[in-house]
Amino acid sequence: MTRDSGRAVESAQDFAKQFSVSRETLARLSSYQALLGKWQKSVNLVGPATLAQFWGRHAADSAQILALAPAHAKCWLDLGSGAGFPGLVLAILLAERTPAARVHMVESDRKKANFLRTVVRECGLTAEIHHQRIEAVPLDAGLPPIDVITARALAALPQLATLMSRFFNPSTVALVHKGRDWQEELTRCRQYWKMQTHIHASLTDPAARMIEISELQRIPV
Repeated sequence: MTRDSGRAVESAQDFAKQFSVSRETLARLSSYQALLGKWQKSVNLVGPATLAQFWGRHAADSAQILALAPAHAKCWLDLGSGAGFPGLVLAILLAERTPAARVHMVESDRKKANFLRTVVRECGLTAEIHHQRIEAVPLDAGLPPIDVITARALAALPQLATLMSRFFNPSTVALVHKGRDWQEELTRCRQYWKMQTHIHASLTDPAARMIEISELQRIPV
């Protein structure tokens, strides 16, 4: 899977070239796009203005995570999955790259959780939907040790660190999307949390960043 920040993604063909995916994977993503359009008529899954920007605004923005994640990662946890970005996109791409991988998606909204289950079933994905609030997910709910945690447009980084921390183990890595205020959020987060971070440029937004977090520990008061 390539990572070329110089190429805009505006179509399925652009996406296939950018991320070097197979026809089968592209077909699954196209099925996902069709289901998103169908469900959007009755459930507010994404901003209506962004529906036509599926390949660049949503799919590519989600897919860029794979190039940053450990190659051995098999257990993924996507928090606040919403319409499935990045969780469903990752599940589709991992079906080709790492067939043994499983994505767990946590979504508290019943209609959105039903949408996620529909895409998983229709696209034949190895993924599990947890219809619960993040803080209510029991740690003995069949979750194996988490390799990668993802979250997109969920919460400010200090709050997100609190939500993620209970799922962290010494080898867990979090890869989270952050917008133009990422520096301010990171500064505030460091007041309460000790962590190792790496900052990566976003493929889809020059003002945004992908923040890689490891060794997350709350600073004692």
